[in-house]
Amino acid sequence: MPTYISLLRYTDQGARNIKDAPKRLDEAKKAFKAVGGELKQWYLVMGRYDAVVVSEFPDDETARRMDLMVASLGAIRTEGFRAFTEDEYRKIIAALP
Repeated sequence: MPTYISLLRYTDQGARNIKDAPKRLDEAKKAFKAVGGELKQWYLVMGRYDAVVVSEFPDDETARRMDLMVASLGAIRTEGFRAFTEDEYRKIIAALP
C-alpha cells in the first residue's frame, strides 16, 4: 500500500483539549482501519509542527478523505504527502529517459 506522511498542528481547540489527545489518537487508529488504511507510526515533535504521522492507505483518494475527516473534527490541521519507498524511488529513477 502507498505510504503517506502527515504533519499535524493542534488548533486552538485541540490545544485547549490536549488531555483528550491520546483518546483522539486511539479513535483515529480505528478510523484508519475502517477505511482500509493503517496508522503505522505517530510522533510528537518539537518545532513548527506538533506531530508527524506515517500511514498507509489503499490510494490517494482514501488518504485525502481521511485527512479531511480528521481535520473536520477541529482539533488538528494536517499537511499530507505521498511518500515513496527506496524501491519505488529506484524504479522512478530507472525509468527516466
